[in-house]
Amino acid sequence: MSARIVVSGTDTDVGKTVFSAALAGALDGYYWKPIQSGLDEETDSQTVLRLSGLAPERVLPEAYRLRTPASPHFAAELDGVTIEHRTLEVPSADRPLVIEGAGGLLVPLTRSVTYLDLMARWRLPVVLCARTALGTINHSLLSIEALRARDVTILGVSFIGEENVETERIIIDMGKVKRLGRLGYVMPLTAATLRKAFADGFDIGDFVKERAR
Repeated sequence: MSARIVVSGTDTDVGKTVFSAALAGALDGYYWKPIQSGLDEETDSQTVLRLSGLAPERVLPEAYRLRTPASPHFAAELDGVTIEHRTLEVPSADRPLVIEGAGGLLVPLTRSVTYLDLMARWRLPVVLCARTALGTINHSLLSIEALRARDVTILGVSFIGEENVETERIIIDMGKVKRLGRLGYVMPLTAATLRKAFADGFDIGDFVKERAR
């Protein structure tokens, strides 16, 4: 079976969509965002299509497209939509599949179910995207503990931002996880510059070998 990887973040706006685009492109695979909240600006799927180099059919359609840029549970209520989380199953794919969550692990899909509940049911390995900025140590270690508490495999942490050696080291050492690499801020941000930045910062082999929990 081709690799299937969930990309989550320690918080919202950490850069996991750009990272997902880079990873999906490097794997020459597919991308799927199960739930999109907010349609007025470029959606995450559109961003990935623009930056990944993937053909349009490799960016799979969202299961839910919600108008308001808010937590999925609230955006769905505003739209009069019920998110049937039990029907959210991982699509079949003949190539690696990158699945991007929304915000952090405990973002609610409904008033009783979080993204972490979905990840625990899927039982797929997770890449945790973390900023290198101030505050990331606490958010990262809490996220690692939450994943382990639900017996979710952690492939490792992908840092995003300017180099911060001590912050990265303490998260890896205390969290006992693998440092997958760091994606710096890419300017200008294009498919070509992102592809090079990912190749410079990561070993693609790390994403197709399952790690210990």
